[in-house]
Amino acid sequence: MSPDLLTDDEDCHLPLLFGRLLDGKGGARLIQWEEAQGWQPGHEGEVLWLHLLRTHAGVQEWLEDSLGLPEPTAELLTGDATRPRAFREGQTLVATLRGINFNPGAAPEDMLSLQLWSDGHRVVTLRRAPLQTPRLVANDLDAGEGPEDAGALITALTEHLIDRMSHAIVDMNAVIDELEDDTTPNDPDELLDKIVTIRRNCLALKRHMSPQHEALTAIANGAPGWFEDHDRREIAESIARLRRYLDDLDISKESAVVLQDDIRARAAANTQRTQYVLAVVAGVFLPLTFITGLLGINVGDIPLAEQGSHGFWIIVGLCGAILAVEVLLLRRLKWF
Repeated sequence: MSPDLLTDDEDCHLPLLFGRLLDGKGGARLIQWEEAQGWQPGHEGEVLWLHLLRTHAGVQEWLEDSLGLPEPTAELLTGDATRPRAFREGQTLVATLRGINFNPGAAPEDMLSLQLWSDGHRVVTLRRAPLQTPRLVANDLDAGEGPEDAGALITALTEHLIDRMSHAIVDMNAVIDELEDDTTPNDPDELLDKIVTIRRNCLALKRHMSPQHEALTAIANGAPGWFEDHDRREIAESIARLRRYLDDLDISKESAVVLQDDIRARAAANTQRTQYVLAVVAGVFLPLTFITGLLGINVGDIPLAEQGSHGFWIIVGLCGAILAVEVLLLRRLKWF
């Protein structure tokens, strides 16, 4: 099954979406909500990871009572203030991060929040809407190839979040390249709508990814001592990749602007060319229309009216001569 289709094993009666007990060697075993209550490390390197539904009733109270979190911190982890940020609180790390929404029917700019708390022995992540990043890390643990400690678990989560951001950026760049290769668009309005959507996505992604860059920098610089040097190096690498993605977003946005201006310029040129042709045609037929209109009025003494068919051909010849003179004159003026 594709990772994008995996879902949390959610029990509507419990806040726990899933839990893992890391063994310190890259593997983990399942842990249930009841066993997690009052958990203490059984041996060196054992880490508890709980992934919770933050909108479940009683989650904030559980954070305060079982983990001893201050009320403002518990409110931050369960609230709707989801702007990316991170800070150290004693020997604990608190963070709010954002990830791309790959749920069916969602747009890339509909980013989802992932709240995180850790004291080095326990890691608690919380989400509102389904987010596949925690499940991907859990799959690595189940395969015995996951993170070994709390710091590595946090870096793995951030790496997956950033990796999935790159997919959205690559998809947008592919659409821009396809539009740039279409030199003869059939429907400029449709193309302009696509470009506007791309620009809107770029702006929305950057609005969330820029503070995420600051949050990761805060983790790298201010995390507690249990967040080891190699974890800080991994976070620094994630920060560098995120910086590159932000630059890619700027390039994508500028490319979309250039493409938008080009399409509008082509449409304006086509409109001007059409108006020019219409003006030339109108100029050519204006004298002819005047003559035919003058001779077609229903009054007496119309010239050539008594000449019969000879009068008709005289008028036709006169109009033809006027047309020929106009064509020669327009060519001499290089109007066409």
